[in-house]
Amino acid sequence: MKIALLSRNKTLYSSRRLIEAAQERGHEVQVIDVLRAYMNVTSHKPSIHYKGEELTNFDAVIPRIGASVTSYGAAVLRQFEMMGVFPLNESVAITRASDKLRSLQLLSRRGIGLPVTVYANKPDDVKDMIDMVGGAPLVVKLLEGTQGIGVVLAESQKAAESIIEGFMGVKANILVQEYIKESKGADIRCFVVGGKVVASMKRQGPEGEFRSNMHRGGTASTIRITPEERSTAVRAAKIMGLNVAGVDLLRSNHGPVVMEVNSSPGLQGIEETTGKDIAGMIIEYIEKNSKFGKTATKGKG
Repeated sequence: MKIALLSRNKTLYSSRRLIEAAQERGHEVQVIDVLRAYMNVTSHKPSIHYKGEELTNFDAVIPRIGASVTSYGAAVLRQFEMMGVFPLNESVAITRASDKLRSLQLLSRRGIGLPVTVYANKPDDVKDMIDMVGGAPLVVKLLEGTQGIGVVLAESQKAAESIIEGFMGVKANILVQEYIKESKGADIRCFVVGGKVVASMKRQGPEGEFRSNMHRGGTASTIRITPEERSTAVRAAKIMGLNVAGVDLLRSNHGPVVMEVNSSPGLQGIEETTGKDIAGMIIEYIEKNSKFGKTATKGKG
């Protein structure tokens, strides 16, 4: 098979592992920086050009599209789909998952457990907004934040009011969420491939830090997840339309709640923690499912 890997940096762990796993199975991989690709959007012969040459004869495309390039990256991926190339994750699913508010609304509509979340533009009553999530402590999140950046814990009513008013003063889009105290600064990353949780790990924030992101000094360990947690992760990925996803859960007193569904989950933490060949599982999924013109959301935007 000839596989396109959409990645801005082929030296990153996840990109390297996917290249290695594909090549070990005899596949050809071409790494494409999405921002340097350009497209001919025509009805009779859509095409993609890269470094002066037309990209042709690909069987599958693996999108590793970061939050900062989602819009253009999704457009390039959509062009591959128009050309009949099988996408590991489809462009519609990626743009859906990248919008935190839209993701929460879709998950909520299908009955997935979530922290109580409030979104507002210019609320007339910030105190009422705070009361809606159960009061302080609470979490304030930038809609565009990633890897724990733009996530603030407000431990008192006065701090919550100041933080919310401060973000709104600079016209930032924010979510205000219930703080799940019982999670104690830990979350669970479930890695879903093809409708199955193939690996999971517990991420624990350092002392005094409520964010568990490994980029922020968090540690990871293997964990045995419950059937309810497994089912929640699989359903969340399916609702987003993602074949491969990292689903982040918190253990609350009322069961698992989904914090985020990531369409380009990193491989390093999960592989090093569990010892599993996740990259190999992804390539195996492509081998079993790739088919010319196979996109579930074809023609649906």
